[in-house]
Amino acid sequence: MRTLILLFAALAFTACTESAPIEQATESNEAPRVSTPVSNTLSDILSSQPEDVQARYAHRHPAETLAFFGVEPGMTVVEALPGGGWYSKLLLPYLGDDGALIGAGYTVDMLRLFGFYSEERLKEMETWDTDWPANASTWVEGNNTPISAFFFGSMPEDTAGSADVVLFIRALHNLARFEDQGGYLTSALADAYATLKPGGVVGVVQHQMREEAPDTWAQGNRGYLKQSFVIAQMEQAGFVLEGASDINANPKDLPEDGDVVWRLPPSLSGSRDDPEAAAAMQAIGESNRMTLLFRKPTA
Repeated sequence: MRTLILLFAALAFTACTESAPIEQATESNEAPRVSTPVSNTLSDILSSQPEDVQARYAHRHPAETLAFFGVEPGMTVVEALPGGGWYSKLLLPYLGDDGALIGAGYTVDMLRLFGFYSEERLKEMETWDTDWPANASTWVEGNNTPISAFFFGSMPEDTAGSADVVLFIRALHNLARFEDQGGYLTSALADAYATLKPGGVVGVVQHQMREEAPDTWAQGNRGYLKQSFVIAQMEQAGFVLEGASDINANPKDLPEDGDVVWRLPPSLSGSRDDPEAAAAMQAIGESNRMTLLFRKPTA
């Protein structure tokens, strides 16, 4: 049974690399264009999605996750690394005309560190902050929710203090992975803090490495981070831990030395052509994920 565990500041946590394509790191968020449902209740929005999207609910738990983060219609939400819009297509009709969705993407300099993007593709990504909103505006028929975007490290001044919620859904590991090469995690968390209203919240869903594993297994390049590391980084950025939930936990995911998160479904990296190995990964299911709620202090 899923349980909600409230964590208090007095709780002590233990202190706290084969690159995978960013398409794997974001777990292919693509989904077809959908029609805005007659009702904008989250239940109706979820039930109106295509079958392949609904098939992921058992692993991503979008209703429970958004409820835990306190996302409501009319809010301004910043979504880190929104990709092809798996969550965006749920948020747009839910937030409605009185809300707003803001995408926040990796910088081109950071994308270059992955080592597999061509210079031509990197050049194209320089205009992501305008291209993504234009593309996202076509995703949900009849939707008029304002959409904008910025690169982490280049937050527009008029965005400061405007957001109710910032979502980092499977988006922190690459920022942590390249932190030493450009301060990308520090910069992203600083932007999250600056863009939030006082009392606003950050919702984190992140592939989780067990605490007793070596730290070298949880540096981000394998997709995993330790919960203690995430909490420490968020607190260092000024946020206060409000609570944690096991709604996205999977105790069957026990990575060993060398294991990357993309070995699991839906990617099945390394086993797609091996039915026996693929079946073993399917039996584990999708990754074990921490779900954490942080708040920006009001003063």
